[in-house]
Amino acid sequence: MTNSPDPGAWRTEHADKAAVIVDAQEYYRRARRAMMNAREQLMLIGWDFDTRIWLDPSKPDDGAPWKLGPFISWLADNRPDLQINILTWGVGAAKLVGRGTTLFRLAKWASSPQITFQVDKNHPTGASHHQKIVVIDDSLAFCGGIDMTAARWDTREHRDRDDRRRRPFTRRRYMPWHDATMALEGDVAKALGELARDRWKLASGVTLPVPHAHDGVWIDGFEPHFTDVPVTIARTRGETDTLPQIREIEAQFVAMIRDARRFAYIETQYFASRAIAEAIAARLDEADGPEFVLVNPKVADGWLEEFVMGAARAALIEELGKRKHSERLRIFTPVTTHGADIYVHAKIMIVDDAVLRVGSANMNNRSMGLDSECDVTIEARPASDHDGAARATIAAIRTDLMAEHLGVDPEAVEQHYAKTGSLIATIDALRGSGRTLVPFVPPDITEFETAVADSQSLDPEHPEQAFEPAAKRRLLRRLKRTRRRR
Repeated sequence: MTNSPDPGAWRTEHADKAAVIVDAQEYYRRARRAMMNAREQLMLIGWDFDTRIWLDPSKPDDGAPWKLGPFISWLADNRPDLQINILTWGVGAAKLVGRGTTLFRLAKWASSPQITFQVDKNHPTGASHHQKIVVIDDSLAFCGGIDMTAARWDTREHRDRDDRRRRPFTRRRYMPWHDATMALEGDVAKALGELARDRWKLASGVTLPVPHAHDGVWIDGFEPHFTDVPVTIARTRGETDTLPQIREIEAQFVAMIRDARRFAYIETQYFASRAIAEAIAARLDEADGPEFVLVNPKVADGWLEEFVMGAARAALIEELGKRKHSERLRIFTPVTTHGADIYVHAKIMIVDDAVLRVGSANMNNRSMGLDSECDVTIEARPASDHDGAARATIAAIRTDLMAEHLGVDPEAVEQHYAKTGSLIATIDALRGSGRTLVPFVPPDITEFETAVADSQSLDPEHPEQAFEPAAKRRLLRRLKRTRRRR
């Protein structure tokens, strides 16, 4: 175990293998195969679960069911020594009542001594459990932004009409969905298992046993991006009467922005964090600072989210647009071949092709200090990356993501970036009709929406902030103050 003094880290542990998994088609399929190798303990930690979803619509002929609910029951029936622990956010669990067969499946699980379904209510007022973690025997873990729930499954093609992209019961289509997680084998999986069991104890009061780690859990035929690399784990946890606040993720974000030399490439569901906006503003005031490329959804998923996060994003963009070198910040939204919006749920940050971060935390205030979050980071450190292999791999992942959004081959992205040395110039050169990235133009927002965003009352950094008076508004206050000083 490596305990890190870094305020932006909880632990740094060794990974025998690691890989970024983009979009839920690949994740669900890989996770299903990995879970079939579980022996003692399977931890499923999420914001939401839907037992009706398909893990693999191709229906592989391997003897196990393809839907999540029947698959979990099958694991219990066929792995007599396996204990399966499923944890979900307590408030979100209320939605299970309206999910048809889900209640019958939960009743079936309740009759099994091997399956325990637990809701997590141990949070500050207004907070949610937002981690998305799967741990198999402390040997293999998945950590990122993808929940095993409805309306998440999609392919990297994000086709305009894909009949597999339908809700479980109503069969209604949902929009194309972009997401990401990371697969990790080795000591880092053991650390994530510890984190998952700690969360379980907070939610239930029960201490789970530590399983025996073993080989053979990594998915056959799945080539890792990295081998033998250190991985840093960072967390957010809101303060309660009995637990201190943890803001490691916020510290990590700010440090990555501060240390960037050439660029930061970011995919995030929201852009509404005061601390992150202030860190970016400081770099935009520098004559030779880095450029920032954000890939965002055009609108948030839900009217309330758009009212809160959309207004905050518009207010921050307007203020950042007044910085001295605001041209170095660009926000894009991805669209399909026929111009439909692709929803960005991924939480990825790549800095200088030297640091890769994947997790559950969005760039909003509640992910910095209120909700429970977990991110993992791989850094191409000179001391451990003598031949530049890790840096080249991170660059290839970033190139691949940009190519996916732009609808071009990765080679085209590579060539344009080599020529220009600029992510922004590369995107502008490769943007076209059809599948592409569209520059985001924030909508006009009312004075009332600006005031709500500025107050952070609906996107607080800590529980008390929802009840602070208007005089303590802070989303834009420090940004404006630093701009005036300069």
